[in-house]
Amino acid sequence: MKNKDGFLVINKEKGCTSHDCVKKIRKLLNTKKVGHTGTLDPEVIGTLPIAIGSATRFIQYLPQGKTYIGQIKLGIRTNTDDIHGEIINQKSWPKISDEKLDQYLNRFRGIIKQIPPQVSSVHVNGERAYKKSFKNENFELAPREVKINELNLMKWDQLNGIIEIKIKCSAGTYIRSIARDLGEILNSEGCLLQLKRIAACGFDEQNSIKISAIEKETRVGDSKNFIIPTISALNHISTFVLSNEEQINFWQTGRAIKVDINYLKESESFDYKKPIKVIDKKQTLFGIGFLNEDQSNINPKLVLNAK
Repeated sequence: MKNKDGFLVINKEKGCTSHDCVKKIRKLLNTKKVGHTGTLDPEVIGTLPIAIGSATRFIQYLPQGKTYIGQIKLGIRTNTDDIHGEIINQKSWPKISDEKLDQYLNRFRGIIKQIPPQVSSVHVNGERAYKKSFKNENFELAPREVKINELNLMKWDQLNGIIEIKIKCSAGTYIRSIARDLGEILNSEGCLLQLKRIAACGFDEQNSIKISAIEKETRVGDSKNFIIPTISALNHISTFVLSNEEQINFWQTGRAIKVDINYLKESESFDYKKPIKVIDKKQTLFGIGFLNEDQSNINPKLVLNAK
């Protein structure tokens, strides 16, 4: 395949790290420029978008929301805040109705502060927290602000103390922390039993493919079917069309493009603080720009090389 630029959405299986997935895709597609859009813990399954080629430069412009379906086990506290860690405390859980449990979940809706798990990728004095934890070092993690856009109670298994939730949240949210903290406010303990990410960065599980399926397709030489064009991942941001060869030349040489103010008035979505994808009349992606404050020019921020 000549053009390997775009996004590949992996349906990550349990036990595989995000870095493992990147390494496998590099080998399968025979390309070095590969990067993921945010890690998934090894035991978490589901949607893992991976950028290939020039698409790696557009990761920061993707939508940042993520959606999970998870199960929380009450009555158990572990050192990792999930079921795979060492059990450090056990406690009974309350008899509680679905309605009352949903009221407790209100504490986790909206903008909240949470302390990440001790075994996490958060940096502490230049070192990952999980590395310090594995060395049995004592350290504290500061609370971090995250946004929970939606949190729905899907199922409550009173007998086994298992809560199933669907959660849509900002990047950097730890569902393990929610499991731990929910257990605490219920005067019990809690840990994450299992977790699946069903959407991330504008992609969902319907777009995803298992690495084993990619391996099969690459063996028969048909690897382009699962590559999502970069431009398709940027539908959420405004578009400016380069109208002639002079504008294209200006853009590709890193010069600002003059903008007709009447053109901007026709679209309320233009905002000088927000990125704009720049294309030509053939829907070819040329990069990302930003309006200057007086809205007279679009200044190049990311310029793709001419092909």
